[in-house]
This record gives sequence, structure tokens and C-alpha cells, in this order.
Amino acid sequence: MLRRSTRRKTMQITVERDGALVLSAPPEVDESALRAFVLEKRFWIYTKLAEKDRLRRRLPRKQFVDGEGFLYLGRSHRLKLVGQQDVPLKLTAGRFCLRRDALSVAREHFIRWYCERAKAWLSSRAAEYQSRMEVSPAGVKVQDLGYRWGSCGKGDWLYFHWKTILLPARIAEYVLVHEIAHLHEPHHTPSFWLRVERAMPDYAHRKAWLAEHGIDVEGI
Repeated sequence: MLRRSTRRKTMQITVERDGALVLSAPPEVDESALRAFVLEKRFWIYTKLAEKDRLRRRLPRKQFVDGEGFLYLGRSHRLKLVGQQDVPLKLTAGRFCLRRDALSVAREHFIRWYCERAKAWLSSRAAEYQSRMEVSPAGVKVQDLGYRWGSCGKGDWLYFHWKTILLPARIAEYVLVHEIAHLHEPHHTPSFWLRVERAMPDYAHRKAWLAEHGIDVEGI
């Protein structure tokens, strides 16, 4: 939908609650300029529509039973309930092993496990990108960020959703590079995307994959 207004000085795209796209523009902007603007914003549009889809969709919650699959860096590992082990939950020999006496708080144990692994994995990758992207993050923090994969906070801290560690490694790495680039550029300007591209030339493919398949890690 195109809306023209004499009060507007610039072009803007919004995604309505029903998923409809609205392009707002001043009256004098011609059709070729409108098309170029939409083309430039195509990945933003794709991401926003995918986020709307995530808000509408709810995947079934995982069942903490023998054989249920749980993701870790893109790979699904079957759950095995055990009677005895030194910790409530661990990944061993390709299986998640959960002690039966921890079943009542199984989700909390999984979230804690994912948080610990995400912090270690993302911190290690961030260290690898520091010199390449000419930044020095204060560190990595992992928590529940709602519908955001990551954010760049005050004091140059990098924040990530714990579900980032469920994504395939190459996609989780894109989330990391995206947030590191925000240490230079707070907004999604052309300069921002150029920094991302310099560090990760195929970022557009990873970004598109995340927009389309990120929903698959929901439901824990």
C-alpha cells in the first residue's frame, strides 16, 4: 500500500499488525525512486515479516521424554532420562542426559545449560572478530531477549538471546557479527551493512536464512 502525504519529508516503510506493508512518501517522489527504496529495504522487510510470523506462530513446547530432540548449534540431540549422573543435565555421546529427579524443572536446567554454552561459544567467536572488525567489546552477556536475537548495550556490552546457541553455527556467527558492527554504527545505515559485509561477505544469505528459519528454534 502506498500513502502519499505533504507532511512527509522522507520515505518510510512500516509493517502493520496484520502484516500489510505500507510505503509512506512525499507527493513528489516518482515511481522509480519508490521502487529503488523498496529494493534497498528488501532484507529489512523480509526480517520484519518473519518477526510478525513468529509472533503469530507458536510451536508446541518440547516434551521432556525419552527420544525428544533438542537443538544445539543446529544439530538435534535426543533426550535420555537417567537415574544417576553427577549433574542434572549434560550432553554426552551425542545425547542430552537428564536426571529423572530433575524432571520437574527440566526447562530451567536446559536454559541454564544453553546460557553457559552460549556465553562460552559467543565469547570465543567475539575474540576472533575483535581485530578484524577493529572493536573491543566489554564482554558477552546471555539472557532472554524476547523476540530479539541480540543487542548492543551501554558500555560496549554485547547481549544475546540464549536461543542463539540453538542456531547452526554459521547463523549464530552472523548474529554475533551483526551486533559487533553496532559497536561502530548504532543504526542499520549503509555504512553498518558495509561493515558487516567486510567481516562476513555472505552475510545476506545467513540473514535471509535466519529470517525464514529462526522460528524453528522456538518451543522449548
